[in-house]
Amino acid sequence: MAEISAGLVKELRELTGLGFMECKKALTETNGDLKKAEELLRIRGSAKASKAASRIAAEGVIGAFVSTDGKVGALVELNSETDFVAKNEDFVAFAKALAELVATRNPKDPQELSSLELAGMKVEAKRQALVQKIGENMTIRGFKRLQARGKLALYLHGAKIGVLVDYEGPEEVGKDVAMHIAFAKPAYLNRTEVPQEAIGDERRIQEARAKESGKPAEIAAKMVEGALNKWMGEKTLLGQPFVKDDKQSVEKMLAAKKAKVNGYAFFVVGEGIEKKATDFAAEVMAQAGKAH
Repeated sequence: MAEISAGLVKELRELTGLGFMECKKALTETNGDLKKAEELLRIRGSAKASKAASRIAAEGVIGAFVSTDGKVGALVELNSETDFVAKNEDFVAFAKALAELVATRNPKDPQELSSLELAGMKVEAKRQALVQKIGENMTIRGFKRLQARGKLALYLHGAKIGVLVDYEGPEEVGKDVAMHIAFAKPAYLNRTEVPQEAIGDERRIQEARAKESGKPAEIAAKMVEGALNKWMGEKTLLGQPFVKDDKQSVEKMLAAKKAKVNGYAFFVVGEGIEKKATDFAAEVMAQAGKAH
């Protein structure tokens, strides 16, 4: 039997929001397989499905930019070690400048972004200069760029959540949908975008849960389809209950307004990139180690 380390238990706790002993028991039963242990806890109905990926607690800001014609925009997640630095004017200005650079130059990744020119010096040199000035490390965690087929709406919730929506229709629809995304954080735009693998995993969990209920096969099958349908609705923007009127879905709200959403992007500070086991302190140290 595999030895269950405290680190593995901690990771499962972050994924499920459950206690130490419950997580250790599940890992013991699955011989230390993290994914199977998470599934087991989901089947038993105790794990929180919303915590499907571990998150890195980190401070920072979302830098945002939208072009004057509303056709191209970008969000950048810039992290710091403390919230105090996240409120520093130079730090905030750097995040905004990075977003404009992403929108206008379209780099493929943070490494390429770091090599671009910003106000007469390389982005990486600018970052290092800020580290020296502020006395705290910082890292460009990631960015998202959106080229609109319609027009872009931008919503910032403080400096911690940033949303861009590519939409067609009345201006208030773009704003409302952006606010909804900041609140509901949909993983996908519509059902066709949900990966088959994810649907298969969820179906397997719901089938196991239905089997444990002891209901007749016909009723169990309906339970599975109902649960899967509900899960798909919760995961997709168009299927979610609209935040300003939960009696209708976002899809129905859009239809009523003769509007359409082509795509969206959002960042939540500290949740911008889902990673299985990354330590923020180690990440900033690694970033510092790359500095030339």
